[in-house]
Amino acid sequence: MSVQEDMIVAPAQEIPDKLYFRIGDVAKLAGIKPYVLRFWETEFPGLGPKKSGTGQRLYRRKDVELVLEIKRLLYEKRFTIEGARKFLEARAKPEPVRAAAKPSRRKKVQGDLFGGEVSPALVPVFEQVRDELRAIAKLLT
Repeated sequence: MSVQEDMIVAPAQEIPDKLYFRIGDVAKLAGIKPYVLRFWETEFPGLGPKKSGTGQRLYRRKDVELVLEIKRLLYEKRFTIEGARKFLEARAKPEPVRAAAKPSRRKKVQGDLFGGEVSPALVPVFEQVRDELRAIAKLLT
């Protein structure tokens, strides 16, 4: 089964139009027990409800959507918790845009601390900053 197949989302469950949801509301929506939600909070870093002044968990819509996605991965797709966590992390990281086979038009700036390349549009800015820093250094010596 490919990652592409796993990314097919089941029909969206209707989530009420509310700003915050309590743990009981989310548990009912997802069809799981509240203790499962509390456990998932420890296993999935992206799931972090806010807490009210009284310490009650307040889930936002994106948290509810994540809970439903976690449930789908664990219960329907039969992922392990570690597998579901890795899948969600991989999906959250945007893939780097890969250019076609055309050569890079970026100019390497001498003295680049990270050894990377700089966009041609930024080269004049860096050169100006370098010149200004040299002028300041001259004043200080």
